[in-house]
Amino acid sequence: MRPKPEDIFKALSVKTRLLIIQLLKSEGPIGAKKIAEALNITTAAVSQHLKILKQVGLVNSERQGYFIPYDINLESLENCRCMINEVCTCVCHQNDDTCDCSEETLEDLIEYKKRLEKELERVKNKIDQLEK
Repeated sequence: MRPKPEDIFKALSVKTRLLIIQLLKSEGPIGAKKIAEALNITTAAVSQHLKILKQVGLVNSERQGYFIPYDINLESLENCRCMINEVCTCVCHQNDDTCDCSEETLEDLIEYKKRLEKELERVKNKIDQLEK
């Protein structure tokens, strides 16, 4: 059964869960203990957040012996982006030069470029792993 959009966004309404998603996006598959250390919270708290993120399909995990690495579900995250784009009043998501976001600064765009480059590198690494 597919999670309802309101359940997904409710899960993402908690800052710690957003931080977990960001961490998984940048680090790739990692365990709850490493997430807890990175966010300076208890492993038990991380486990509860991961449970909710898994219930709404944003996080995947597959036990490897005693270790359980968690990773983001890219398809589910992409679905969230699409839902937001449907209600977005900005044309930025159309990937052209007609963006009317007058509040974006050069620094914002440079930071965005860095994030895109990091994401592209992560995707390339994932492709390399899958091709092996």
